[in-house]
Amino acid sequence: MKKLMALAMSAVMVLSMAACTSTVETTESSVDYAAKSEGVMTHLEYDSAALDSQVVIEAYVQDKQTWWDDKATVYLADPDGAYFAYNMACSEADYALLVPGQKIKITGYKSEWSGEVEIIDSTFEIEDGNWIADYTDLTVLFESNSEDLIVHQNEKFMVTGVTVASEPIFNWDGSGVEGDDIYFDVQIGDQTYTMTIESYLTGSGSSTYEVAKTLQVGDEVTLGGFLYWYEGPNPHITLIRGK
Repeated sequence: MKKLMALAMSAVMVLSMAACTSTVETTESSVDYAAKSEGVMTHLEYDSAALDSQVVIEAYVQDKQTWWDDKATVYLADPDGAYFAYNMACSEADYALLVPGQKIKITGYKSEWSGEVEIIDSTFEIEDGNWIADYTDLTVLFESNSEDLIVHQNEKFMVTGVTVASEPIFNWDGSGVEGDDIYFDVQIGDQTYTMTIESYLTGSGSSTYEVAKTLQVGDEVTLGGFLYWYEGPNPHITLIRGK
């Protein structure tokens, strides 16, 4: 289910301050989490694949956004980059297995919607393996509104030194109610961005959603989430710290 803007993840996850890298949270240092099975694309091969072409990837679930009508929408990553699977064929029982860190293999088609590159019309298989990416610090790129931000599309990211620039509203136009997406503007350096608490990803009752409702203009916070794209950076915020 798409919305004009979107973004969100759990405030209990620990922030990493590692700049512009993703690292393995594991004691098994001998495991190559970037390794691919035969016939599976590397992230570079996926990134280079033409739109509408078939793609086969292996990656690790970082968070799941929705399940509806036997379809799941999921954020994924490997140590070389991130992926977004939209409306992937998935039973409700299998959706329960898509916990953060779980490795899966996806076969589908590479597509684009308003700048967001995603995998559609896909199926998946559960595989052995577990890995969770650290947050990638993109503060400097946001401060300069760098063209390089798109390289990090769908990554699990963080920004520090963020100033809230508008009161939070429900829905993009303020027409919503409790339980709907929350939108608010922030200033990062001299740049202004709209942030979204995606209700399907981090909904009402979660610590992030509840904190977002109380934000006031001038609050200084650290934000974390996923770098969703809609005609430019449209982050899904899943973590708010500093208030």
